[in-house]
Amino acid sequence: MNLNRREFITGTAALLSLAAFVQDVFGLEKAAGKKVALIGTGWYGKSDLFRLLQVADVEVVALCDVDKNHLEEAGRLVAGKQKSQKTPALYEDYRKLLAEHQLDIVIIGTPDHWHALMAIAAIKNGAHVYLQKPVSVDVLEGEAVLAAARKYKRKIQIGTQRRSTAHMIDAKENIIEKGLLGKISHVEMCCYFHMKSNANPPEQPVPSFLNYDLWTGPAPLRPYDGLPHGSWWRAFMEYGNGITGDMCVHMFDTVRWLLKLGWPKRISATGGIYVQKDAKSNIADTQTAIFEYDDLNCVWNHRTWGAPADPAYPWSFIIYGDKGTLKGNTMKYEFIPHGKGERILREVLFEREKFPEDLKEPRIELNAAPATRGQMMNLLTAIEKDHLPVADIEEGHISSASCILANISMELNRPLIYDPIKKKIVNDPEATKKLKRTYRKGWEHPYDSWIKGKV
Repeated sequence: MNLNRREFITGTAALLSLAAFVQDVFGLEKAAGKKVALIGTGWYGKSDLFRLLQVADVEVVALCDVDKNHLEEAGRLVAGKQKSQKTPALYEDYRKLLAEHQLDIVIIGTPDHWHALMAIAAIKNGAHVYLQKPVSVDVLEGEAVLAAARKYKRKIQIGTQRRSTAHMIDAKENIIEKGLLGKISHVEMCCYFHMKSNANPPEQPVPSFLNYDLWTGPAPLRPYDGLPHGSWWRAFMEYGNGITGDMCVHMFDTVRWLLKLGWPKRISATGGIYVQKDAKSNIADTQTAIFEYDDLNCVWNHRTWGAPADPAYPWSFIIYGDKGTLKGNTMKYEFIPHGKGERILREVLFEREKFPEDLKEPRIELNAAPATRGQMMNLLTAIEKDHLPVADIEEGHISSASCILANISMELNRPLIYDPIKKKIVNDPEATKKLKRTYRKGWEHPYDSWIKGKV
């Protein structure tokens, strides 16, 4: 598309908005020397940590991973990136790390089944937390994390970084809040990436460099059939919440933020494994979920097979108003007016010139890196100014739990109404029991710990 005057103004507004967002981080210099630890040194854990190191002179004092190879590689990389050039202390067990260090910030980049326990342990240590989404693998885990954050007055920033994405900030300010869409009464969200594994690896010996029992932790212990971290763990509901818990949480959280939505009134979903039936993976390859609000439905669809409905927006949202339509994803947004008016396009803001090292980092998501840097700066500001971060734990919990409730609805084949005050599904004892998973022997569910006053 040619850049018209309106598009230029809109693009400029986004850059100015981001500049104001950055300028608000007056306390970045105060972050110098803050002690940081990373738990989970795989691809995205390191990526989050490296974005923090790009915007603040913190000291990474400790790293933790159950994979010795991952851990030692991360130690070398961090030593080369931080100003002190020091190699952080390396730990296999996060509990030992937290017992031996007083930390300012803990970044958690582990698989989902560890998020709640580790976040609460870090909070009780006195640290603020950057926690990857989803907040939890069951609803009551998330309630416990939220309760701990509020009790100990710690800031938790969730890795739903669309809230710090320049073109999304522009869409919020210049499309949504200026009323260009008119009355909004329908939202569609989708993911058509082929993310469900078709693999059937054989059972095999656990390699000496991996503590598989500790990797599994509170989750069910599956027979070992290859390295679980990376993408293989995402194939199993034992460790996550499928495509909905992984991908819908991002788009639904974005829509909730844009439209200022809280808990859905009712959630329903259908789906299952319709096509990819021969693989070990037990996550749904097809799912439709409806998150209901007053005069508004937010509808999610995913397929891990076939072609996307719109190849330009394979993972995206569409917000429909009576005056216009807003289509958005991680790379751009488009405003399409109904009738007279100009079409507005705003594309992702890259920061290649400002951070040329991005171009040399393996597997980096160049489109997401600026947003993650924004998330980190916002967390540091929230700590210094004592206000909630943009992706606060409560917001992350609502988005995560809503996706989990969609999976429960799909399993039970009926709609659910969640009461966040009573922590129950209204008039549905069977569904209420599914709000809390059974932990493996030797591990205590954080909601049980909270009830007992241990959180």
